[in-house]
Amino acid sequence: MNSAAATSASPAVFPISLLCLSGSWGGLELNTVRFADWMRQRGWPVQVITLAGSPIAARATELKLPVALLRNPWKALDVPAAGRLAALLRSFGTQVLIVTRNGDLGLAVLCKTLRLPQLRVVYQQHMQLGLAKRGVVHTLRYRALDAWLSPLPGLARQVLEKTRFPAARLHVVPLGIELEKFADARLTQAQAWQQLGLVLPPGAVLLGVIGRLDDGKGQDFVVEALGALHARHPYLHVLFVGESTRNEGNAYQEAVLARVQQLGLSEVAHLRPFTLQPEVAYRALDISITASVNETYGMVTIEAMATGLPVVASAAGGTLEIVEDGRTGLLYPLRNQAEFCAAIERVLREPELAATLGRQAQTEALTTYSHHRQCALTEKVLHGLG
Repeated sequence: MNSAAATSASPAVFPISLLCLSGSWGGLELNTVRFADWMRQRGWPVQVITLAGSPIAARATELKLPVALLRNPWKALDVPAAGRLAALLRSFGTQVLIVTRNGDLGLAVLCKTLRLPQLRVVYQQHMQLGLAKRGVVHTLRYRALDAWLSPLPGLARQVLEKTRFPAARLHVVPLGIELEKFADARLTQAQAWQQLGLVLPPGAVLLGVIGRLDDGKGQDFVVEALGALHARHPYLHVLFVGESTRNEGNAYQEAVLARVQQLGLSEVAHLRPFTLQPEVAYRALDISITASVNETYGMVTIEAMATGLPVVASAAGGTLEIVEDGRTGLLYPLRNQAEFCAAIERVLREPELAATLGRQAQTEALTTYSHHRQCALTEKVLHGLG
């Protein structure tokens, strides 16, 4: 398992393609397009291969990235799709295919095995592995990969524990964020409130949950906790920014809003839609909340840290590696309302602690999670493929 220091961009670039056949629009899809754009900006010829009509295709087109469209109805056994993928890769001159979604690995390996044996295939991991994958099918599939990029050391250890993937080809490459725009303090909180259409009373303290509205993200838990906190702290408000998970309806969002009404919180709970400028939302906050049930890699947590906010986060998933309790944020046991409320009240009661947490979190985020570092570390891996 390798975790090398970042190096400057190398002039030895060659065509690469990113494969993500997803029709959704969440962190994985956002990160795929962002990474493609960052690599393009560093001089790499980059092609995005995705589904027709997908949000990835739309956003990549907006960014003027080369987009190739592919259907894969038979998944890992789709020999015709493997042929179509090979044609797209040949046409672009692709030397390395970077796969960002686990569900597309089978197709990528099929393409390499049947059509393009010289192709280098790299898996950029975004999700946890779940169950052990040491059987014959997964072992053969993973053996065809030339490199595996895990975003956190703990996730890399999972790969070694749950698969037979060789440690020499496993690299820790944190997923990056354009942190400069979050650390930029020129936008004041008052200006951010204005941009978001928030009219809050003097002395209001704004908590926030940024991310899609989904039962795995915990907005329902935060509403219940706010109901408990509000009697003691009527100046507390909460901001939710996001949209419902694509293709899964609005039932969860509607249930959360109904509960807001039932608890009499409609004057202090605010919902705003998904935005391509999340830095405005973070700048509006006083405290950032991560309430996710099992966040693999909390991009929103890192964005809040980069903004310099005190973070109160559930002790689950990758958040345990990103947030150091008492130094870069406060952790509470998952869905434990009493502990969550205690953490919020501690931040309210100790403004010096809040400032220290925010300052230390910002330093950690800027050091570890810069998109420049992700690109440089990835480039080092690409150049080492041979």
